[in-house]
Amino acid sequence: MPSLSGSTAILVLTNLPDTSSAEKLAEFLIAEDLAACINIHAPCISMYKWQGKFEKASEIPMTIKTTQGHYAALQATILKHHPYELPEIICVTIADGLPAYLSWISEIDQKH
Repeated sequence: MPSLSGSTAILVLTNLPDTSSAEKLAEFLIAEDLAACINIHAPCISMYKWQGKFEKASEIPMTIKTTQGHYAALQATILKHHPYELPEIICVTIADGLPAYLSWISEIDQKH
């Protein structure tokens, strides 16, 4: 795992119901220095069972780049601002990447 100044870079994945709510959440997370960069992707179709019923929904995927040290606060913030009862929040450790880019991500640790 790349570790820069004690910071492990991670990706956090979540989906929002529409672009407006995705942009609001992204702006808040960046303003609070909980994320270095957030990608808001094109709509996708999610299909799943929820409470025993088949569901099909259009969602806006988000990829959030941050560090492990910010994960707990980031998760709590997503839960607080997310409109879903049970939002997808998945954390993936970045195994490798361009060192300069990973170093840039870790700069958010210096803002707190």
